[in-house]
Amino acid sequence: MSTPVLDRTAQTEHPVLDVLADRWSPRAYDADAAIDEAKLSSALEAARWSPSAYNSQPWRFIVARRGTELHREVVSTLVEFNQAWAAHAAVLVVAIAETAAEDGTPNTHAIYDLGQAVAHLSVQAHSDGLHVHQMSGFDPEKVREIARLDARFAPTTVIAVGDLGSADALPEGIQKGETAPRMRRPIDETIIASA
Repeated sequence: MSTPVLDRTAQTEHPVLDVLADRWSPRAYDADAAIDEAKLSSALEAARWSPSAYNSQPWRFIVARRGTELHREVVSTLVEFNQAWAAHAAVLVVAIAETAAEDGTPNTHAIYDLGQAVAHLSVQAHSDGLHVHQMSGFDPEKVREIARLDARFAPTTVIAVGDLGSADALPEGIQKGETAPRMRRPIDETIIASA
């Protein structure tokens, strides 16, 4: 069962969809809750229907459910800090970019398109009540070995997916970040030029 934390809604400078303002990246996952397979399927479906250059769809996913050998293998690729909390997530999804076609033609937009697919996945998951946290702290080469990936496939991020857990269950050094105020640079510092 999920344990709510304080209101994590972003204090935006301009109105955005509620699902975007409410989305955040927790580290506290319910270690006992199984994934809702219908919600996971919807998140993956949202990723499938995201836009891509020339409709190349250069995304692939490894979906590792907690309690499986695949999940244990994916956890082993994470840096120690991420292992401390991400192992509790019901699912770990490895997002992989297909950086070249089978004939070797480079896909220069693969990483960008994969990012869009993961954004669609995360928004759909959040809309359905799942929580998502994307991680860069993992060993892509270990993932490559586990999945026997060709060189044209680039493991890019690992995504924890599941039900929210209690921040009190996190290691002490991680708890503070779970309830700290959400911050972003002001929009006028983000826009480089506008006319």
